Amino acid sequence: MFRKISKKAGLPPGSLVHVGEVTGEPVTITVMDYDADGNFTELCFRDSALLSSYKNSPSITWINIDGIYDTGIIRAIGEIFSIHPLTLEDLMNTTQRPKCEEFPSYLFIVLRMLSRVDGEIRSEQVSLIITGTCVLSFQERVGDVFDPVRNRIRNHGKIRQYGPDFLCYSLIDTIVDAYFGILETLGEEIEVFEDTLLTDPGPAAVMEIRLFKRDLITLRKAIWPLREVLSTLERTESLLISKKIQIYFRDIYDHTIQVIDAVETLRDLTAGMLDLYLSTLSFRMNEVMKVLTIIATIFIPLTFIAGVYGMNFAHMPELDWEIGYPATLLLMFCLSLLMLYYFRKRRWI
Repeated sequence: MFRKISKKAGLPPGSLVHVGEVTGEPVTITVMDYDADGNFTELCFRDSALLSSYKNSPSITWINIDGIYDTGIIRAIGEIFSIHPLTLEDLMNTTQRPKCEEFPSYLFIVLRMLSRVDGEIRSEQVSLIITGTCVLSFQERVGDVFDPVRNRIRNHGKIRQYGPDFLCYSLIDTIVDAYFGILETLGEEIEVFEDTLLTDPGPAAVMEIRLFKRDLITLRKAIWPLREVLSTLERTESLLISKKIQIYFRDIYDHTIQVIDAVETLRDLTAGMLDLYLSTLSFRMNEVMKVLTIIATIFIPLTFIAGVYGMNFAHMPELDWEIGYPATLLLMFCLSLLMLYYFRKRRWI
């Protein structure tokens, strides 16, 4: 990450340098334009110049840009919508912390969209710009969690009765709802793994614990700053966010607190897993050592008896005794049973 950021070292403020992964996919622009009267248009194209007609449109327009590595397209969009160069610089830097910045003609919001692919949590930066009639969303790659919002717009849902502030709320709410699904799956896996640690703590357990900790760190880095963003939107005096929509942002804020509590709970569980792993290994080692110690203790008197009669002195009466050998074996056997009974009575075995 730091090697990517270092590419900007020494450049003046507002320099457009993409910091992040380049997928190689062409930049795609999707436009959904609608109003409360039933008018609706959905287009997909790659020429940023076509966006100029939506700048002062009386309808509500959602412009989604998939791919932010092309500085030419980003600069052109910035010129069309009069976006400050520092804002364009931040949205092209995919290492940004979630934040909310107010400008005279727009609001700039950065947050993290999370997804789980092949058991790994992926974090993608999503930048939102709210103007008087438009919401611009910038994503690193194709694919997101916004399909429910798109379907509500296509099906003439409640969202079409409100302005761009409610559209912005819907997008953020969808991202936060996706956190719950990830936490639910991750929590179930942690519970199953915790049971496995008690029965079969294999050598790969430490690596699995490390992966859980990494996923939870990714979640925490995405969610904790989002609380500040939503608090700002809930209390902002910007004319771009109406008072009746601020109540909805308060609802997302409550959801974010729930997510944070869940993350902290899973972090505590994961932190205790390593102690549980070491305790289980120690317990199993103690059990093995106890069995070996009991076996060794039983053989101590048997070894003593065998050693006495193995000295081969000339005058040992038992050597001439006809039943000396079986009697000695019987004595050894009885001693073994007596010691096992004593260990059992003392609950050592």
